Amino acid sequence: MSSEWPLWEVFIRGQHGLNHRHVGSLHAADAEQAIRNARDVYTRRHEGMSIWVVRSNDIVASSPSDKGPLFEPANSKVYRHPTFYDIPDEVGPM
Repeated sequence: MSSEWPLWEVFIRGQHGLNHRHVGSLHAADAEQAIRNARDVYTRRHEGMSIWVVRSNDIVASSPSDKGPLFEPANSKVYRHPTFYDIPDEVGPM
């Protein structure tokens, strides 16, 4: 049995942001302690509005080497690419 606490990934939502941003990792015994430690370590200047902590073991990610096969099907769906729409001049740059 490992004597090391599990690793948690920390995501903070800023005061003016709409999404959570990964800010770092920390070790904690449980989720409650991870939230408290994340608050103490990553929001010292009161910049956070919400904190998410996720056990690193629970995160599943694709590999950069899978980029081609994973995202290739999206290229055949031209309706997802707004290149053929006419945008009025008064809209400005998008």
